Amino acid sequence: MKDLIAIIFDFDDTLAPDSVSGFLAYMGADVRRFWQETVDPLLEQGWDPVPAYLYHMIELSHCNPPAKKFTRTAFHKWGRQLTFYPGATKIFQTLHNHAEEFSQRKNVNIEIEFYVISTGIGDILESTRIRKHFTQVWASNCHYSDDGEIAFPKNVVSFTDKTRYLFHISKGIIGEEFSGRPFEVNRKLAPEQYRIPFNRMIFVGDGFTDVPCFSMIQKNGGIAIGVYDRDKREKWGKAWGFVEDGRVSNLAAANYRKGSGLYDSLVMAVESICDKIALSKRIYMG
Repeated sequence: MKDLIAIIFDFDDTLAPDSVSGFLAYMGADVRRFWQETVDPLLEQGWDPVPAYLYHMIELSHCNPPAKKFTRTAFHKWGRQLTFYPGATKIFQTLHNHAEEFSQRKNVNIEIEFYVISTGIGDILESTRIRKHFTQVWASNCHYSDDGEIAFPKNVVSFTDKTRYLFHISKGIIGEEFSGRPFEVNRKLAPEQYRIPFNRMIFVGDGFTDVPCFSMIQKNGGIAIGVYDRDKREKWGKAWGFVEDGRVSNLAAANYRKGSGLYDSLVMAVESICDKIALSKRIYMG
């Protein structure tokens, strides 16, 4: 029987630069104006950030005179073009290899699964070249009109919504069979029935939308890693604040190349959990 470790990533500004802003620029929109002059005023009126940006994307697509239409096809095209932070496309196989090597050395059977929980747009994320590495991706999605244009939010993943999907992972409520069954996550399980306990989870994220996941993972014995973009100095203070508040186990620049701080943090996190699994096996076997 395999012992599973889950590594869960936020997406925007964690694995890649903000995909929503990138899409807006790709479609010829004024990105600064979109966020500062249209979305920010809604936040001041009490809107949640995710419905606010989706609402204005729909409004911009339907504007008169018409802009370039925001369609499912356009999302897919942009997703296929996304560039990632250094080393991000290779880190998944690297971590798989580390778990496999550890398993051979310690005579255990440990496997890693990767997930994404994002406030971004699902049709963008599902089209990226790294999608194949993830067991499942949860993100905000849109309903489309008959001609493929965005018409209305279908589902929204916001701050605390992200923690819901940690329970999906832990309880094994994953895959197409659970699509359209939103209340299944409330199914009561005894702790020993959890497919992946929280203390075998690693969460990697960059921002305030990740704070509930950081807190839940840390509280339950898992590992939370904060990342930041070296090129965005205005966000460094926020990132350091996660360390000062004890919300993350470690903080590193968004560089997944071998030898980087983030690479080392992920490898050490995996090996730490692997060690605990191996130790529990030895204690159980006597």
